Amino acid sequence: MSNNKQSKFYKKPTLKERLQDLKYFFLFWKGRSKGVIYTRDIELDDFRYIFFAKGFEKYGYLGTHLWHEEGAYFKALYPLVLALDYEARPKWCPRWFLRFLHVFGSDRSIVRVRNWTLHNLLHRLTRGIGFIDWKTKWEDYDLRISIHGPQHLQNLADDIEHGFYSRGRQQELVNKIKQLDPKASIIWGSAERLEKQLEALERKAGYDNDWHNEND
Repeated sequence: MSNNKQSKFYKKPTLKERLQDLKYFFLFWKGRSKGVIYTRDIELDDFRYIFFAKGFEKYGYLGTHLWHEEGAYFKALYPLVLALDYEARPKWCPRWFLRFLHVFGSDRSIVRVRNWTLHNLLHRLTRGIGFIDWKTKWEDYDLRISIHGPQHLQNLADDIEHGFYSRGRQQELVNKIKQLDPKASIIWGSAERLEKQLEALERKAGYDNDWHNEND
């Protein structure tokens, strides 16, 4: 997106605003602020990120925040990041250049814009494909993923969400079953089947408690 001079909302920049733009052209590392909108000061770590990215930082231009290469969430999400990178990065374009555009065009963010020309170039090169956000909602296994990408990548994200939920829910049910019956036989693969097994154990435990109360 760039300023549309034909728009009724377009306002010609004042001399002061033009001088401000010129100032920040030379002081390119300085951030700007206008009301609640701001951009960061460029730091040495940004140059390290561009030219000497560590681990999964190399995919940072996608917007991903999987810096900690450990744990269940990383293992669940990194195949999606690899697929996004495969679709987003032109084969002739080095990742360091996309990270450069991510820093100097998009302010190393998915919501801010530092330079519209560089921001739009990143968008054109990657065709808008990116990793927007991930979080958990009701339970720690209730994973929610938001991406920009073609349908087959959306399908992959959905499959990861559903698989992560199923495995987490099954583990939760198995823990409850083992509390009631440590020797219970467990057949993995279906949360619904484990729910029925747990309900049967809870009914049996409730029946046994009622029987003991009646005979005390």
